[in-house]
Amino acid sequence: MEANLFLLLATGVFIAAGVYLLLDRSMTKMMLGILLIGNGANLLMLQAGGTAGSPPIAGRETAQYGDKIADPLVQAMMLTAIVISMAMTAFILTLAYRQYRYRSADLIEDDSEDTAITAMASRPTSSASGPGSDASDDPTTGRATKKGDDFGPKSFEQPVKGAKDD
Repeated sequence: MEANLFLLLATGVFIAAGVYLLLDRSMTKMMLGILLIGNGANLLMLQAGGTAGSPPIAGRETAQYGDKIADPLVQAMMLTAIVISMAMTAFILTLAYRQYRYRSADLIEDDSEDTAITAMASRPTSSASGPGSDASDDPTTGRATKKGDDFGPKSFEQPVKGAKDD
């Protein structure tokens, strides 16, 4: 399989520029970044399809390619990606128009509630207060207690009576 260097570079530039725009705080730039990443993915699929060939229809050969057939899966995926990209473009243009009509600022600020939850000072910072803690931990300090993982009836921990060791 031969790769076209120009298309590979264009793919890299589209995806890199899309990621750069997506990381910006401006809503319009974020939307344009999503479109650029989509177009870069389309170019990548075009390169993955391999070299050109005859149409993927049984008994249809061309003089230029002979019996070498183009990959129909890549063609179907590209067509689907183009349709999805057009729908996404229409949606993004609608969002941009709505933002133009109802908001004056294009920047997206940090959510004050998310910031407050993240910076909660009353919560213990020990590792015992993390996702691995359980109900037996001390609720004020978050540290593990001597109780440990004391749950369920003791019969779960005892061997079954009448069972033979084979």
